[in-house]
Amino acid sequence: MIRSVKSFAKINISLDIVKKREDGYHELDSVMLPIDLHDSIIIETLSVGSDNFVTVDDFSNGLIHYNLASSAINALSDKYGFTTKFRIYIHKNIPMQAGLGGGSSNAAFTMKAVNSILNLKATDEELIELATPLGADIPFFIPCVPSRCRGIGEKIEPIEIKNNYYVLLVKPNTGCSTKEVFALADTMKYHHPDIKRVLEALRVGDDEMLADFIGNSLEDAAIRLVPEIAQIKQTLLDRGFKIVLMSGSGSTVFALSQDNKLIKKVAKELENHYFVETCKVLKK
Repeated sequence: MIRSVKSFAKINISLDIVKKREDGYHELDSVMLPIDLHDSIIIETLSVGSDNFVTVDDFSNGLIHYNLASSAINALSDKYGFTTKFRIYIHKNIPMQAGLGGGSSNAAFTMKAVNSILNLKATDEELIELATPLGADIPFFIPCVPSRCRGIGEKIEPIEIKNNYYVLLVKPNTGCSTKEVFALADTMKYHHPDIKRVLEALRVGDDEMLADFIGNSLEDAAIRLVPEIAQIKQTLLDRGFKIVLMSGSGSTVFALSQDNKLIKKVAKELENHYFVETCKVLKK
């Protein structure tokens, strides 16, 4: 059996590091929105074979993260006792080390596809429980709807968004190592965005309020590692965008707007200098 699935990216409209735990994990409070930028995954069951095979067509930095797809299958296998093996081909559109959750998305959508192919009938709650030890962003991609994510990513609460948003993604050539960004951020004073006000702004559709209260606790650390992030942020603000923020641990900066003409215009201006994509927020 062969199955093809879309594996969507995300942006963090806000990300607050609440605290670092004694076990080394971080307590997070984040507002995450899925976007329609996606990788394509082809999953095929193997009639013979003793292992899963994952092939990725992007050999840039961070390839090791694609072991997550195999880890996701192994977690399902351990839980439900199947022995079926899979060949997985991932066509990349989501850049690596970008803060867009590409590797986590691939793991989650692989897990959901295997659940469907083998008719395991695992619920979203059961998949989230299996996904949580694999990575903080993976649980979000199980429901893959606008959500507030807390704890170490396992506490997921769907949220309401009134406006329809277009997104401009701008990434410098240099990516950010999540591990390095968190390590540096732990030595600095965290900025704590007001998540409740962000959620209210999204619910009522108040873009001025949203622009005032968004924030990312990891942004200062990422800028210290990749100063070009700050330059991109200022460029987008100068071009007339108000809702501008780095996503995740970087290095992608996004602008959010209801004005798709402005999105397309600025994308054209910047496409020869950076990785640039235009997309939209998925509300359901």
